[in-house]
Amino acid sequence: MPNLDEIMKMAQEVQAEMQKAQDNLENIEVEGAAGGGMVKVKASAKGRIIAVTIDESLLQPSEKSMLEDLVTAAINDARAKADAAAGPEMQKMTAGIPLPPGFKLPF
Repeated sequence: MPNLDEIMKMAQEVQAEMQKAQDNLENIEVEGAAGGGMVKVKASAKGRIIAVTIDESLLQPSEKSMLEDLVTAAINDARAKADAAAGPEMQKMTAGIPLPPGFKLPF
């Protein structure tokens, strides 16, 4: 069993790797779409919204409610893709670190 100094060193290494992985997530971009691509949302894998693109045909007062729904759907699609992109990055970060089964990061 590792002593306290070894455990502290492992914790510091995990923290450093976690920070590196979090920083890397900001560089991965995903795009969510709704309405057959009429509304697109570009986001980082960390979840930051980078851009929103709306087809001009939706810019009519009669389409307001549908446009709101499509923007919401595109944001949710981008968020789901950001989460999917973040998963493998976080797995890379924890590879080789002796964590107990079922232990999840971040804490």
